[in-house]
Amino acid sequence: MASLGSRIKGLREKCNISQKDFAVKIGVSNVVLSRYESDERKPDYDTLQLIADFFEVSTDYLLGRIEKNPKITKQEQDEAEFQAFANNPSLQKWYKELPKSREEDLEKLRMMWEIIKSSEK
Repeated sequence: MASLGSRIKGLREKCNISQKDFAVKIGVSNVVLSRYESDERKPDYDTLQLIADFFEVSTDYLLGRIEKNPKITKQEQDEAEFQAFANNPSLQKWYKELPKSREEDLEKLRMMWEIIKSSEK
């Protein structure tokens, strides 16, 4: 089971945020955050909640009460949606033809997609 400190550090690194920048965002010193991440010190309840809110995870996840973060990242969600699209049998033929298409046709397709996206807002 991962410790609180290793979960904080792992989430921070996954978000590609420096220890210094993250410390500022949650209102602690860099030294204090370093101690959280090395399990030399535990955050108080309010700070723990700030950390959980920042990373969009539960405090239960941070504390190790549950092993998996039930919330997936935007990148993971995008990847899952792309895989579902790419593996859809009715779209596979079309999808496989895309790389063989002319550049002008791909540009038209992109423009149509932008029109569709803007009409959904």
